[in-house]
Amino acid sequence: MFPWLVGMKRLSLLLVLLMFPVALVIGPSHVGAQPPPEQHHVSVPTTTTHNAHGEHGSEGWEGSAEGKAYSEFNHHLAGFFDTLLGLAELGNALQYPLPLWTRLVLPAALGTMGVYLFIWSDHDAWPIGTLSFVESFFGEDREIVEHKFYGLLALLMAVVEALRRTGRLHHPAWAAPLVFSTLIAGLLLFVHSHGDHPGTAKIEFHHAVLGTVSMAAALSKGMASWFPGASPRMVKRWEVAWAASVILFGLLLLAYSE
Repeated sequence: MFPWLVGMKRLSLLLVLLMFPVALVIGPSHVGAQPPPEQHHVSVPTTTTHNAHGEHGSEGWEGSAEGKAYSEFNHHLAGFFDTLLGLAELGNALQYPLPLWTRLVLPAALGTMGVYLFIWSDHDAWPIGTLSFVESFFGEDREIVEHKFYGLLALLMAVVEALRRTGRLHHPAWAAPLVFSTLIAGLLLFVHSHGDHPGTAKIEFHHAVLGTVSMAAALSKGMASWFPGASPRMVKRWEVAWAASVILFGLLLLAYSE
């Protein structure tokens, strides 16, 4: 057990060290950037709800050069980690002679993505923006709520998969958080909204493709984990399909543009 834990700590540190230099170099002007004060409506006594993402269309944050850069950077960073963990999963599915700690790439990458989404998913949301915790997690800006929910899903999958892959959890039922979280995330992508964005049609099509790939990944992982009477060869094929779907998902995120 000890070598697994040491490997997990080293890998987690490596991924964190990779993420933050990238964030600082590629997007220093966008991470945590704030729109002009008039784009915030938290303190305005009106019956309309806060919707900094879509209320102003292309004249506000959503669709602006800064807003596009911020959103694209977040998608590309997630794509980097998705591709990374997908390659590690593919190597293990094909039974390459990889170090045992490579099985921890998935929980480490998911955990890093989860933390990033939880904190930096939206420029005006808690804890980096002007919106409070309650307004960010329970407000009526669906985009913010969904981003935070994706972060929590990633963290849940990371914790359970870390325990599974270090031998703490053995029952096949513990594959459910990864399978169903991937499925739920994929379904939500079909209704995920970027507000009144000038490129709405393009974004919705891209998200629909992502949702389809995510559902294929969930199906593949579920079949690999629970298919009754499956031979080792069949399980291997489903694991390869799972890994390939994750890689494709990551590449699609890397190609995302608004």
